[in-house]
Amino acid sequence: DKNLYDLPPEEEAEIPKVAGSLDEAMAALNEDREFLTRGGVFTDDAIDAYIELRKEEMDRVRMTPHPVEFELYYSV
Repeated sequence: DKNLYDLPPEEEAEIPKVAGSLDEAMAALNEDREFLTRGGVFTDDAIDAYIELRKEEMDRVRMTPHPVEFELYYSV
């Protein structure tokens, strides 16, 4: 057992990280899909369709002002 907050940088670098955003998660899925297509669990077409659907959602979120942005700039 180790305290993760006290790890030296070289040990910390070896710990796998989760994606910091949906963009990063979809990029990682696109780059490493082999484990999902192995044995025909998912097809490349199904993965591509899933990624495309998530990209459409991400675009919608990007195009929507955050409530704080609205508050700060709407009356300008």
